[in-house]
Amino acid sequence: MFDKENDEKKELKEEVLKEEEQAEVPETEHPEESPENEVKAAEGESSEEEPVKMTVMPLIPLRGLTVFPEMGLHFDIGREKSIVALERAMMMNQTVFLVSQKDAETDLPTVDDFYHIGTVAKIKQMLKMPGDNIRVLVEGVCRGEIDTLIKETPYFKARVKKIPEQQYPEGVPTDLLALMRMALQLYKQYLRYQSKDDNRYNSASSVKNPGRLADVIATGMDVKIHDKQAIMAEVDPGRRLEKICALLTNEIEILRMQNEITAKVKESVNRNQKEYYLREQMKAIQEELGNDEDIEDELNAWEEKLEKVTLPEAVQEKVEKEMKRYRKMPQSSAESGVIRSYIDWILDLPWNVSSQDNIDVIKAKEILEEDHYGLDKVKDRVLEYLSVMKLAGELKGPILCLVGPPGVGKTSIARSVARSIDRKFVRMSLGGVRDEAEIRGHRRTYIGAIPGRIMSGIKEAGTNNPVFLFDEVDKIGADYKGDPASALLEVLDPEQNKEFMDHYLEIPFDLSKVMFITTANTIDTIPRPLLDRMEVIEVTGYTEEDKVQIADKYLVPKKVKENGLGDSNVTVTEGAIRTIINDYTRESGVRNLEREISNVCRKVARQVVETGKAETNIDVPEVRQLLGKRRYHYDKVEGVNEIGVTTGMAWTIVGGDTLFIETTVVPGNGKLVLTGQLGEVMQESAKAGISYIRARAKELGINENFYKENDIHIHIPEGATPKDGPSAGVTMCTSVISALTSTPVHKDVSMTGEITLRGKVLPVGGIREKVLAAHRAGIKKILLPKENESDIDEIPENVRKQLTFVLLETVDDALREALVKPEKSGNKQRLRKA
Repeated sequence: MFDKENDEKKELKEEVLKEEEQAEVPETEHPEESPENEVKAAEGESSEEEPVKMTVMPLIPLRGLTVFPEMGLHFDIGREKSIVALERAMMMNQTVFLVSQKDAETDLPTVDDFYHIGTVAKIKQMLKMPGDNIRVLVEGVCRGEIDTLIKETPYFKARVKKIPEQQYPEGVPTDLLALMRMALQLYKQYLRYQSKDDNRYNSASSVKNPGRLADVIATGMDVKIHDKQAIMAEVDPGRRLEKICALLTNEIEILRMQNEITAKVKESVNRNQKEYYLREQMKAIQEELGNDEDIEDELNAWEEKLEKVTLPEAVQEKVEKEMKRYRKMPQSSAESGVIRSYIDWILDLPWNVSSQDNIDVIKAKEILEEDHYGLDKVKDRVLEYLSVMKLAGELKGPILCLVGPPGVGKTSIARSVARSIDRKFVRMSLGGVRDEAEIRGHRRTYIGAIPGRIMSGIKEAGTNNPVFLFDEVDKIGADYKGDPASALLEVLDPEQNKEFMDHYLEIPFDLSKVMFITTANTIDTIPRPLLDRMEVIEVTGYTEEDKVQIADKYLVPKKVKENGLGDSNVTVTEGAIRTIINDYTRESGVRNLEREISNVCRKVARQVVETGKAETNIDVPEVRQLLGKRRYHYDKVEGVNEIGVTTGMAWTIVGGDTLFIETTVVPGNGKLVLTGQLGEVMQESAKAGISYIRARAKELGINENFYKENDIHIHIPEGATPKDGPSAGVTMCTSVISALTSTPVHKDVSMTGEITLRGKVLPVGGIREKVLAAHRAGIKKILLPKENESDIDEIPENVRKQLTFVLLETVDDALREALVKPEKSGNKQRLRKA
C-alpha cells in the first residue's frame, strides 16, 4: 500500500518537472542570470556597468515569521503550494526564497499579500509530521528581492535579485562602531526588561559586521512582523542600525510602562484580596445582626420607583447598573454611600413631570397687572409667548434678560410670570459665583460631590418646565476653578440645553422646556457670547407718577398690613407720598421708597399704641415730623437768564439728573480750566467745543484771538460727584459761546448731545430718564439730537404734553433755541451784558 502511494507521488513529481521543463525559459538564455554577470558585493558598491545576479527559485510565504540572513530557523508548513515549492527546491539545489506575509490570517496569498524583500535560504532538513505537515530547518544565505514572479501555480516561483551583505575588509568605520555599541547597550537593556535568562546578548555581542548585528538583534526581538520587515528591507547597514536603535528605544519604553502597570496591578490584587476577606467577614457579621435587611428594603423601594417613573432608556440602564453594584457592595464601603445618593438623585428628578400651562392670556394679563405697575415690555413679551404657545401647542422656552437699575422689580416680575402661567418658580443668584461646579456640578470622583444648582433647582421644583430665574447675571466671576459664564452658554442655548449634562449625574437632562429669565443692572459686564443667547428687555426707572401709583396701590397697603395697622383707619395722602419720593429717596426703583413708607408706618404704629388713637391721616407735615429734615434736593430752575450758564441732562444709575454748566471768560494767556471732577470723555468734549468755536469765531461774532487773550474756566457744580460721558458736549459748547458773546441763555431750556469738530450733534442714550429729570426741575423746552427722535415715544404722555421738544442737527440749531436774542433781552439783560 505504501509502495503504491510513493509511486503516485513519484509520478506527480515527474509530471511537474516535465511541465516546468516545457514552460521554463532556460536560465542560460537570460544574460542577467549568467555567472559572469554576478555582482561582487565587496565594499557594498555597485555600478551601472555591473548587472546584479538573478536566480530563479521557488518562493514560500511565511505566516508570522521573518527569516534573516545567516540565521537558522525551523518552522512547519502545511499549505499545498508551500509543500510543492519545498519539494521542488529539494529536487533542485535546495535553495528557496522565504518572504513574510503581510497578514498572517490570509490562507491563500497572492503576490500582493506578501512582502517582496526576503531571504534566500538553504534547506537543511525536512521532517514529515502528522497531519500532512512538514517541519523544515533552513539557514538564511542573503537578502533577496523579487524581480519577476514567474508563476503562481502549482507553487510560487520567482526570479530573485540577490542582495549580498556589505563587507569591511579594511575595518568597520567609526560611526558604524558607535551605532553598534549603542545598539548592543539598548539590546542589553531590552533583554533585562524582558527578564529572560538566555544567551541572546552574548550571541549578538560576538557579531562584528554592522548589518549582521542589526539582523541578529531583530531576530531576538518579540515585535510585529512589519517592524521586522522594516529592518529586512533596509540594505544600508548604517541606516539599518539606526532603525534597530529606534525600535529598541520604543520597545524599552513600552516594557518599562508594562512593568510598572504589572507592579501596580499586583499590589492592587493583594490589597483587594485582603479587602475581600475582610468584607466577607463583615458580611457574615451583618447577617448575624440582621442588618442586611436594610439593603433589600432600599433596593425594593428603588425598584418600585423605577416601575412608577418612565425614564429614558439610557437612564434606565444606568440606574439598573448602579443598583447591581450597590447590591454587591457592603454598606460599610465608602462608595456605597456615593451610589445610594446617586440613585436617589436620578429617581427624584422630574424626568416626565411637567406643569400644565394655563394658556389663558386674559387671566395671565390680569395677574401681571395685579402684581406690578408698568413694566409693559416684559408683560407684553410674556403674553406673546403664551399666545404663540396656545396656537402652536409647543414652543421652546424663551430666554429673557431684564436689564435695569436696582429696585425696579426685575426679580419680582419673574415670580409673577411663573404665577401667571401656573408654573413652579426657581431662583438662583449668580452674584459672586466663581466656581463652574455651581452650574455643572462636581464629578463623582470627588468626596462630597453634589449636582449643580440648576439640577438642584429642577429637583426642588418637581417639574421639568419651571420658570428659572438667574439673578444678577452681570456679576458672575471667574477664577482657577472655571468660568461659570462659559458653563451657562450651554444652559441658555435652546439648541444645546435639550441634552444638558451635569458632571455629577453624567446623563443628559432636557432643559428645553424651562423658561429662563435673567436679570442684570447693566449689559456691559455680561460676556458677549452669553448676551447673544438672551433676549434683552430694558426695564427703565420709574417716573414720579409711576412711583405715586405704585405706592398708593401696592406699597402703602402692604406696609400698613405688615405693621399691624390693618384695623386702624390710616390714610396716606398723595402729597405725603410725593414728599417721601422727592425729599427722602433718590432712586430709579422703589426699594428705598418702600423702606421709608415702612418707617412711617412703624412710627404711626407706636403712636397708635401710646395714644390709642385709631384714625390717623398722614400728610406732608406728618411726614416731615416723622422722617425728619429732607435728605435730598433736586435742582430747580429759578432766577433770571444768565450769561454762560446752561442746563444739561445726565443719566445716573438711579435715574436722570440735571447739570448746570457754568463758564467764565477772564483775561489771560489762553488756558482752559475744567473743574467739577470731569471725566476724560467730558474733558475731550470741552476741548472739541473750544476747537469748534475757534474754527467759527468770525461767524459767531467772537474775537478770533480769544484763545490767546483770555482764560476759559468751565465748572459743573457738585464737585464731589464724579461726572463723565459725551452727553454734555453741546451743553458746554453753548455755555462757552454764551460767555464769549456775553449772550444770556434761556433758563427753562435744557439740552443733551455729543458734538463733532464740524458742529454736528450726535445721538446719546438715557433720553427717558434725562427728560424726566429736566421736567422735575421745571424745564419747559428740551433740545435733543435729531437721531433721538424715536426715543421721545418712550416718555410718558403726561410729561410729553408739558414739554416742547426741539431736534438738533448742528450746534447752530442749539444756539438759535438756547441763546436770548439781543432785541428781546431787555434793559436788564443789556445791563448784565455791560
